[in-house]
Order: sequence, then structure tokens, then C-alpha cells
Amino acid sequence: MTNLLVRDLPDDVHSTLQRRAEGAGQSLQQYLVAELTRLAARPTMPEILSDLSGLEGGRVGLATAVADLAGDRPAS
Repeated sequence: MTNLLVRDLPDDVHSTLQRRAEGAGQSLQQYLVAELTRLAARPTMPEILSDLSGLEGGRVGLATAVADLAGDRPAS
């Protein structure tokens, strides 16, 4: 297992994380490991788009679908 050191964490952020850990019945370390694991499991938008770029067989290309969806949105 790897260790992680976070420097210059604002006091209010630390307090919030500590309070959330206590609310979850966990130590701060347990809480942060769970939260970082959850965060790492979520793909980023570039990762999603990269995965989609290799797909074939659809009737509409990504650019066409995006343009169609943008046309359906009300003007802001």
C-alpha cells in the first residue's frame, strides 16, 4: 500500500472532513481512503470520450448527436 501526504490543507477543509468521518463512524484515514477510492473509480470526461471514440456501428456520429442535442436546448 502507498502512503499519501497532503500539505497545506486548509483548517476548515480538515475540520469538515473530520466531521464527515466521525458522522460515518470512521477514522479520518478510513473515510479518506473510501472517498479517494470512489473518486478514482469515476472516469473523467476525457476518458469517457476516449472510450467512445473507438465505438462503431451507430447510426449517428458523436458530432451529429451533440449538434442535435444542442439544438434541442432552450436559449439562455
